[in-house]
Amino acid sequence: MPAERLPASVVPSRFGLAARLFAVLLLLGAAGVLITGVLGYLRARDALQETIFNQLTAIRETKAHQIETYFHGIRREMRVLAGTKMAVDAMRDFREAVDQLDRMAVPKEVQERVDGWYERHYLPMVRRLTGSEAPASEFLPVGSGPYFLQDWYIVGNPYPPLRRRLLDNAGDGSAYSRAHALYHPLMRTAAATLGFADFMLVDPKTHRVIYSVDKEPDFGLSLVAKPYRDSNVAAAASRCAESPNAAATCLEDFADYLPSDGRPMASMAAPIIDQGVVTGVLVIQLSIDEIDNIVTSGKRWRHEGLGSTGEAYLVGPGYYVRSSPRLFFENRDAYFASLEEGQSKEDIADIRKFGTPVLNQRIDTTATRAALGGIEGTGQIVGYLGQETLASWGPVRVSGVNWALVAKIDSSEAFAAVRELERELLLVGALALLVVVATAAWLARSLLGPLRELTSGVQRFAAGNHDAHVAVRTRDEIGQLCLAFNRMVDELREKSQVIAAKNRENEELLLNVLPAPIANRLRDGEMSIADGFAEVTVAFADIVGFTEMAAGMPPANVVKLLNGLFSRFDESARELGIEKIKTVGDAYMAVCGLPVPVADHAARMVRMAIRMVHITREHALEHRVSMRLRVGINTGPVVAGVIGKSKYIYDLWGDTVNLASRMESGGIPDMIQVTRPVYERLKDEFVFEPRGPIEVKGKGHVEAWLLRL
Repeated sequence: MPAERLPASVVPSRFGLAARLFAVLLLLGAAGVLITGVLGYLRARDALQETIFNQLTAIRETKAHQIETYFHGIRREMRVLAGTKMAVDAMRDFREAVDQLDRMAVPKEVQERVDGWYERHYLPMVRRLTGSEAPASEFLPVGSGPYFLQDWYIVGNPYPPLRRRLLDNAGDGSAYSRAHALYHPLMRTAAATLGFADFMLVDPKTHRVIYSVDKEPDFGLSLVAKPYRDSNVAAAASRCAESPNAAATCLEDFADYLPSDGRPMASMAAPIIDQGVVTGVLVIQLSIDEIDNIVTSGKRWRHEGLGSTGEAYLVGPGYYVRSSPRLFFENRDAYFASLEEGQSKEDIADIRKFGTPVLNQRIDTTATRAALGGIEGTGQIVGYLGQETLASWGPVRVSGVNWALVAKIDSSEAFAAVRELERELLLVGALALLVVVATAAWLARSLLGPLRELTSGVQRFAAGNHDAHVAVRTRDEIGQLCLAFNRMVDELREKSQVIAAKNRENEELLLNVLPAPIANRLRDGEMSIADGFAEVTVAFADIVGFTEMAAGMPPANVVKLLNGLFSRFDESARELGIEKIKTVGDAYMAVCGLPVPVADHAARMVRMAIRMVHITREHALEHRVSMRLRVGINTGPVVAGVIGKSKYIYDLWGDTVNLASRMESGGIPDMIQVTRPVYERLKDEFVFEPRGPIEVKGKGHVEAWLLRL
């Protein structure tokens, strides 16, 4: 094949790869000299410090905005939820149902189950976290309603504690459970969708939690009685219970909450107002996880540009953190070792006990004091680990809380590059790195770019895209390689199309000779195919006097006449699910019930025979000749298989086949003759006339019936 000419759109290149590489090295050398001349220690340090402060400030402001936006969104969702008709109706229905339960006596076994659950499950956790022998009387339910609710939805809940919310109906038949089955799926979905740790309804008069999604031990209890009266949940609910303002929301800062296994929880409430009266309070709990995720950027500090020592952390009143420090996640042992100086033993013990630094670790630095005082700023300070750090600080403006956010990075890491310049020990290495980076960037554009395109083209071609081509951008060696690839793709596509066409032709030829299942078995490598079938229906058909009629016709007309007739037979066979076996002269053989068995094979074959008789009559009228068809049908077992190697044929053997042939040869023109097995199967479906015994070669006298057309 002659060499393909490059497209006219390709821009000629004066220089080869060697010349361009030389130019690159020369350019990079000059750039290194220039950079060396303009570098200045003071300017580098000032610029780097300003960049770091700007970056830390940007990170801090972004995170502060995310926190503020998060709580703004929660407040908005709270107002919407509290203002819905569902909230009003749910509050009314749950309160009425709880009032009914309060009027009922608590069975002794219910009280024993609930009290036992507290002793076995809840109080051990409380005593471990509080470090005191808390009396059970302070925590046990008071009144009938709480006992019933906790027995049904906590003690008797079939789901594990963390999945109690999955129970929709306790099955006790009470009005409460009916209301619960109606509202709980909606509220559970709302809590999960909006990321609430829990979702509660509080009666503003009794201050009882008459509904909650998670069914924690505060479920059904009063928030103004021990032990939860000093909790942030009680404070938020109490504030909003006295505010008939649909726009009001009450946020309480994070605090340890015993019913949530002592985990830090923030609480937000909104009044449920019906006709100007506060009928309930919607209270949600927010876990620290979302705040931790925002402040730590999903623990992707390096991705955020904070290197190996940078981080952001949130603090609140008392300088206690509201997010976990970076070291807590990355190296727990090193974290606790760092707490030995600067933290009290009690705080360290609480961190270990509760499993989180939140509300347990104090960070009292220049930055946190200024930020909690509402002052923004940047500077180099001593961090909470006792190391010099660069920090940016400022308040987080969320109504209801006083928080400060600090973003910092250790000075040793921030000024590492400047100290290298100070010592002038790694200047050559830095320049070499710059040279490598610049060289790699240029090579990626001028050389590796076309190679990547070529690689992508090869991968697309390997994946089956035979139209894959790559752009030819240069006249150099890579351009020639791209041209060669495109030519190869075109040639392979043409050859693949030819091969595919030949395969389709072979497939069609094979399916014309053999049934599809048999052809598939041959293609799968099965060498000897022979199957026995317990019951099929075989038919033979022959045109009476065709040989004498064909003797007076031109050969082409004979073939045309017979091909047209048998083609119509084949079409009917396909429609009825009948397998044509072969034709011999003017004889036609077919079978139903193999290679895929069917229950109504006899009925299908009789319908096929009826069609064949009518088709023969119509065909004779169309061609103005005299043709009459004789059909014989028999039902019984056969053996079927493929014979031949160079020329395949699928054939049948057995007495059933022989008797069907005799039924045809001993039949009456324009009639369908069947044996007793066919008659017995179809006598209630078709009308047959007994013909009586007929002489059959090798069988003697055999009973036969004629189908009335």
